[in-house]
Amino acid sequence: MDNENNKWEYDYSSLYNSNSSGQPRPTDSGYINVGSSGTNAANQYDAAPAEPAYGGPAAPEPPEKPRRRRAGRVLRSVLALVLAAAMGFAGGFAGSQIYGSPKIVLQSADRSEAASSALATSTSTGGTDLTLPQVSALVSPSVVVITTEQVVYSQWYWYGQGQVQSGAGSGVIISDDGYILTCAHVIEDASNITVTIGDTDYTATVIGSDTTSDIAVIKIDATGLTPAAVGNSDNLVVGEEVIAVGNPLGELGGTVTNGIISALNRSVSIQSGGAVVDMSLIQTNASVSPGNSGGGLFNMAGELVGIVNAKSADSEAEGLGFAIPINDAIAVAQDLLEKGYVSGRPYLGITYVAVTDASTAQQLGVSAYGIYIVEVIDGSPADQAGLEPGDRVISIDNTEIAAQEDLGTIVQSHAAGDTISITVARGGQMVTLNVTLGEQSGANS
Repeated sequence: MDNENNKWEYDYSSLYNSNSSGQPRPTDSGYINVGSSGTNAANQYDAAPAEPAYGGPAAPEPPEKPRRRRAGRVLRSVLALVLAAAMGFAGGFAGSQIYGSPKIVLQSADRSEAASSALATSTSTGGTDLTLPQVSALVSPSVVVITTEQVVYSQWYWYGQGQVQSGAGSGVIISDDGYILTCAHVIEDASNITVTIGDTDYTATVIGSDTTSDIAVIKIDATGLTPAAVGNSDNLVVGEEVIAVGNPLGELGGTVTNGIISALNRSVSIQSGGAVVDMSLIQTNASVSPGNSGGGLFNMAGELVGIVNAKSADSEAEGLGFAIPINDAIAVAQDLLEKGYVSGRPYLGITYVAVTDASTAQQLGVSAYGIYIVEVIDGSPADQAGLEPGDRVISIDNTEIAAQEDLGTIVQSHAAGDTISITVARGGQMVTLNVTLGEQSGANS
């Protein structure tokens, strides 16, 4: 979907760039965008931390990164922001090591055998609906307020100083000892994350975050919390009643809105810097606003069936909210808890840049526009296949690579273990190489 036609308020287009694996990654653009469901209030004062913080609280040193083969000083400087953004993963991966690899213990509502057998033919509640006040009272203690701070550095600030920007969103408690599910875009690049439950504030640690699925898991030091009862989003039917609970506008925590399931498996294409991410989402007409991202969508049995993450930004549209199905969210969260990353994601092992104007071409010393490989990670699938810095990518699997997002989109459409054919221009000749994609992990992200 072209960016100008993208009507979803959760728009990644200015947030991310592509990293060495072709995954979308945040850029150091100077803005924090918590999407359809977060606020963006810039506090106009200077901060002077020792260094910029990307992706959460300080964590132990991550595993040693593979050595990289570099194309030259100029190319290295162009990629500085992309490579710095990759540091964001360390906090999440380290968090999973600090807290171990817990399993999500799903809470489920008690059902009779007859009710359970009716799930596929009635609604996700099996006909055991509660009243709106009952559901609201049941689920509200499981939804939290999340506020974030990010120190943004740019060429306009003196060395060591930056602007502090704040954001807000929501989260859902998934364990009584402090694990919380939220959206990745809510906590992306945050240097400080605060979770508010009632009148108490807690400092949160990022356990893992995945921009492709827009799911993150954070942890607070607390016990005796009220985890949400997790339902089965596969059993949802169009027309059944749901409620959304979250923190609209970043100021109204615990707000409850109601509506219905408007559609299922709604394909929403979101521009995500280096790739177009196709998300299969639940559509609802329950009112959601900036600040609702990461909050819960619940059925009338009080079960969590979705994580709110987007809404339409079209001024002529009303009642177009979207949520990540809870079955998808839990699967990602479990990988983040156990491994610190999502298993099965393809890993190519390059960084690349789009040359689209004469000044960039002159700066990089190239004569043609296109997508150029800047670095090849030593020992990566790209290295093993023979790709080199300076190669201009012409096509992948006979599909032309005309824009930066094309490369990421095609790579992400494959799984680890797939073999792709990459044609590059090198030294005035066309070279075609077969690359078997590896698996993206904590060590190579």
